[in-house]
Amino acid sequence: MDKAYEADTSPDAAFARTVWQAMEPLHAVTYFSPESREANRAAGLRGFWMGYFAARAAPLGAVAAGVVEAAFHNFHPSMVRRAIPDAWGFATPKAVIGARTAAAATALRRLAPSTAAAAPGLLPLLARVIGAADGAGRPLFAANRDLTAPEDPVAALWQATTTLREHRGDAHVALLTAEGLDGCEVHVLFAASEGGAPTATLRENRGWTEADWRAAAERLAARGLLATDGSLTAQGRALRTHVEARTDALAVRPYREALSAAEASGLVTALRPLSDEVRDSGTIPFPNPMGLPPRRT
Repeated sequence: MDKAYEADTSPDAAFARTVWQAMEPLHAVTYFSPESREANRAAGLRGFWMGYFAARAAPLGAVAAGVVEAAFHNFHPSMVRRAIPDAWGFATPKAVIGARTAAAATALRRLAPSTAAAAPGLLPLLARVIGAADGAGRPLFAANRDLTAPEDPVAALWQATTTLREHRGDAHVALLTAEGLDGCEVHVLFAASEGGAPTATLRENRGWTEADWRAAAERLAARGLLATDGSLTAQGRALRTHVEARTDALAVRPYREALSAAEASGLVTALRPLSDEVRDSGTIPFPNPMGLPPRRT
């Protein structure tokens, strides 16, 4: 029997999606900007993916590969284990955190010149949202929240957007696992969705083989989520809609608790020009594994 899901069309859900799209490009410079790639290399990390895993996981400390696999969720375990824990032998988490923060601030100043003027006004609002957010079950959020805020306002803005993006992401992972979806299956569903990233982009950037992909598709088909032609069934579309809506609902709570409606609207209004500058710079590829659209919707 199909499981029934209810779509969330509330203003809160729409706001949660809007504020994520306004903040994600600012955070994402840490993956795609040459400044960030060079900072990881200069810190001693070897190759792009060691830099990615170490920089994103560094707030957790010098953790084992299993912790990163669990927190990140959608990477093939062997991909994680090629980088972690070896990365901590090349650079300490503290050194990596310093490198990633400075590089992201430099990248934002270049890609979004308006950031420097906007940061002082945005930081108090974002700090209130972070303070209202619940860290229970959200390891990446909690680890980033507890870092000392950088003195540089642009670096502090990057860290605040990163902290809140991990708050959203931690809950998203919890929802995916609650629905019994493993790391490969979530990408198969995403690729089959309207507006999803190409199969090759997802598979190659997350370490899954063609055999892994076929096996995941077979499991999803057996659950009635994927049709024989590889498209989503009605139940598959309903599941994706449900997970995204619940992710929005969980992400929006601290904004509504910490900010007035006018402040929340002003936050998005102030963030959008910055995120559009980053988008328009061509630094972030579209489509991308994050599911970020090229322009606000």
